Amino acid sequence: MAFQEILNQVGTLGRFQILQLAFLIICNILSSTHVSLENFTAAVPEHRCWVRILDNGTLSDNGTGLLSQEDLLRISIPLDSNLRPEKCRRFVHPQWQLLHLNSTFWNLSEAETEPCVDGWVYDRSSFVSTIVTKWDLVCEFQSLTSICKFILTLGILLGNTLCGHLTDRFGRRLIMIICVLNLAIADTCAAFAPTFLLYSVLRFLAGISIPVILTNSTVLRQVLLGGLAYFVRNWQMLQLALSIPVFFLLPFTRCLAESARWLISTNKPQEALKELWRAARINGMKNYRDKLTVEVVRATMKEELEVAKKRASLRDLLHAPALCKRICLLASVRFVINLLTYGLILHLQNLGSNTFLLQILFGAQSIPANCITLIVLNHLGRRISQFLFMSFMGTFILATALVPQEMQTLRLVLSTLGGGLLYATTTCSVTHAQELVPTVIRATALGIIGIAGSLGSSLAPLLMILAVYSAPLPWIIYGAFSVLGGFIVLLLPETRKQPLPDSIQDVENERKGSRQAKQEDTVLKVTQF
Repeated sequence: MAFQEILNQVGTLGRFQILQLAFLIICNILSSTHVSLENFTAAVPEHRCWVRILDNGTLSDNGTGLLSQEDLLRISIPLDSNLRPEKCRRFVHPQWQLLHLNSTFWNLSEAETEPCVDGWVYDRSSFVSTIVTKWDLVCEFQSLTSICKFILTLGILLGNTLCGHLTDRFGRRLIMIICVLNLAIADTCAAFAPTFLLYSVLRFLAGISIPVILTNSTVLRQVLLGGLAYFVRNWQMLQLALSIPVFFLLPFTRCLAESARWLISTNKPQEALKELWRAARINGMKNYRDKLTVEVVRATMKEELEVAKKRASLRDLLHAPALCKRICLLASVRFVINLLTYGLILHLQNLGSNTFLLQILFGAQSIPANCITLIVLNHLGRRISQFLFMSFMGTFILATALVPQEMQTLRLVLSTLGGGLLYATTTCSVTHAQELVPTVIRATALGIIGIAGSLGSSLAPLLMILAVYSAPLPWIIYGAFSVLGGFIVLLLPETRKQPLPDSIQDVENERKGSRQAKQEDTVLKVTQF
C-alpha cells in the first residue's frame, strides 16, 4: 500500500491538518517578523554632534542667553555640501563671526573642526530609541549596523544548511520545538543585551532558528511588523513585543505531530502508527484501528525504504552535464533574488523617509502581486515572465537610487513597485526551479540552490557598507544584479505546457534531442537556400 493511500485512511484534509496548518502559520508570521526587525530596532535617526553651548541645558554658556537654537547651531556645527548641518563633525570653538555672514558663505569657513568626541544628539521624533542611539552606531561606526544584519543572515545560512540534516536525523517536531524555544530566548535576551557584541551574537542564534520555522506561506509578516513598529517606537519594547509571544507557542507544540513518513523511513512503525491513529481520530474517521495496523505500516515502510535506496545522489548529478548546467543557472538566479530580497527588506529606511508605511505597503501588496504572477505565468510562460519581472524590478531599483531624496513620493512609489515585483520574481523562481529539476534528485538540487540563495542573503547587508562612499552605490549594484539575473533566466528552458523531467536521464535526453533538432533545422535552412 502506498503511503498516500494510508493518508487517505486518516483523512487528507480534515480538522487535524487544519489545526496543524493554523499553528504553523502563526509560527511563520511571528518568526518572519524577526528577519526585518532591524528596519526599526536599528533605524538611524537624524543626528549631530553634542556641543556644550547647545546641549548642556544652561543659558550662561552662550554669553547673553538671547541667541536662538538656530543661531547656536550655526556657530557650533559646520555645514555639509548640501548646506545641512554635519552629522559627524563640529567646530572646535564657536564661530561667532558666522552670525554676521550670509548663509551662502557658511560652508566657506575654514575654521578648525573635530569629530563628535562627546557623543551625539539624536532626533527622537520618529524613533524614541534604537540600537543605534543606545550604542552610537553612527559616523565611523555606522557600518556596524550592516555587519549586525550580516551576522543575522549568517545565522540564517547556518540554519538552512543544518535544517535538512537535523530534521532527517531527529525528526521535524523536536527540531521545531527547539527552534521556537531558541528564537524566543535569543531575541528576548537581545532586548537586554548590555553590549553590541552580545546583541549580535544573540541575533545570530535567532537567525539559526528562523529558516527552520519558516515556510513559503508567510505573507502577513510585513504588515504586522510595520503596524506594530508604528505604535512601539522604543527598540527594546518592540523587540520584546515580537519575542515574548513566541514563548506562548511552546505549550501548543505538544499538539504538533511528527511526520509519519519520517518515522516509517527511520524504522519506527509503532510511533508512526500512533501518529496516524491520532490524525484519524481528530478527523473523525471510523474503524481506523482495523484499517491501519502494524502490518500495513511495515509494508509501507518497506516500500519507502526501497524508494530511498533508489534516490539519486550528488555523484549522479556530477555525471550529468546538462542537469549541472541547469542547476548552476538556477542557483545563480536564486543568489540574485535573495540578494535583492534581503537588500530591500533589511534597508527600508534607505528607500524612503516613512519606514513604517513602506513596511506595510511591502506586506499588503504580497497577495495581489502573487495573484497577478500566477496569471502572467499561465499566459507568458515561466521564462519570459521571470525575465520581465526581474528586468523591471532592476529598473525601478536603479530609478530609486537616482531620484533625489527630496522627491519622497516618487521614491515611495518606485520602491513599492520594486517590492511587488520582488514577490512576483520569487514566485516565478520557485515555480520554475521545481519544474526544471527531476523528482529523483529534487531535494539535493534544491538544497544546492538554497545554499546559493543564502549566500546572496548574507552578501546583501555587506553591500550597504558601500553607502559610506556613495549612498546610491549599493542600490545601483542591486539593480544591475536584477537585470543581469533576468538575462540568466533566458538561458533556462521553458516549462509551460512541456513534459516535466522525472529522471536525470530525461534532462540529458532533452539536451540531446534539442541538439539533434537544431542540426535538422540547420540542414533544412541550408537546403532551402
